[in-house]
Amino acid sequence: MIKIDNLKVWVWEKEILKWISLNFELWKNYCLLWKNWSGKSTLSSFLMWHPNYNYISWSVSLDWKDLLSLNAEERSKAGLFLSFQNVPEIQGIKLSEFLRIIYNISLKNINPEQKDISPFIFKRHISKYLTELHINEGFLDRDLNVGFSWWEKRKIEILQMKLIGPKYIILDEIDSGLDLDAFRAVASMLKNLSSEKNSLIIITHYFKILEYIDVDKVYVLRDWLVEREWGKELIEKIIEAGFE
Repeated sequence: MIKIDNLKVWVWEKEILKWISLNFELWKNYCLLWKNWSGKSTLSSFLMWHPNYNYISWSVSLDWKDLLSLNAEERSKAGLFLSFQNVPEIQGIKLSEFLRIIYNISLKNINPEQKDISPFIFKRHISKYLTELHINEGFLDRDLNVGFSWWEKRKIEILQMKLIGPKYIILDEIDSGLDLDAFRAVASMLKNLSSEKNSLIIITHYFKILEYIDVDKVYVLRDWLVEREWGKELIEKIIEAGFE
């Protein structure tokens, strides 16, 4: 469980979140709703660790560990994964090597004695995921996300999820920048990814993705506070009447 108890976040003296309290349980899917600039993305970046954020909180824990004492790498090892709203491009790092490194780290996280998987063995291991996600093998020789389309970047993120098996997957407007066909494909892939071993935390101000993925609880953020906490029936009310 991710448990947030009275969290306040500000950047350069600007208050972004005001005393947020939320729980995200494993095996359940969640949705954070409201318009732009309501603090949804700030919350996701804070959970993954953003160096420019200042905060006050009674406590923030991940599976009963103090999340605030962990850096970004440690939070990732503990089971957090953030799908970026704007996926960064990193020159000079081959996609294949990046994926092999994070896969080896995930294996050592389970068994510290685990030896690194060689490039040859890793290429054989990843081939089934490339086929499943319709990713051309030639992409592995390209720099990380450089020149990739929005659609291709999303598939690479889902590939990472499949490789390392995170427990808490934060999806920050993963529908952003996708055309209709690409959106449907990504939504279907995420639906297949959802299981009793993970929790999807969907951040959005649209609703189409919720036609593919069942959610157990909806949080509505307004004026940087949690205004409503409800089941998925709240989504139908908002679709009918709007946020106001």
